[in-house]
Amino acid sequence: MKEIYLAGGCFWGLQAYMDLRNGIVETVVGYANGNTENPTYQQVCTNTTGYAETVYIKYDENIITLEKILQDFWKVIDPTLQNRQGGDVGTQYRTGIYYTNDEDLTTINKSMDREREKYNKPIVTELENLKNFYPAEEYHQKYLEKNPNGYCHIDLTL
Repeated sequence: MKEIYLAGGCFWGLQAYMDLRNGIVETVVGYANGNTENPTYQQVCTNTTGYAETVYIKYDENIITLEKILQDFWKVIDPTLQNRQGGDVGTQYRTGIYYTNDEDLTTINKSMDREREKYNKPIVTELENLKNFYPAEEYHQKYLEKNPNGYCHIDLTL
């Protein structure tokens, strides 16, 4: 099994979207690459902790590749928007790819290069080594399963 951490705005929709992909074994929503320990949602929403709402994705590379996961990721975000996606605005809603394995960098960089060709504006999606990740509170996990009418900026029919 392999893993990648993706920030695509509100983590509820990205988690639900990734859970629909064959080969995704597990997803967990949480907070990545901030500057405090064990942040709460309320703290992250202050725009002072440095965290991005992020989805941990564990996948079976025999069924789905990192390249395919990234292709799907690009479909549901606007990588040119700084600190916002859909109706959500704030630093916690920035987009990012956070990796744990340096071997994934070639695939990630190629994917980002292909994406850059589609836009006339710069891509602001972060690419960083994962510094830290804290799972979000339980009520955020699988939120759209628990609340089917909950807000989501991602079209889950893609």
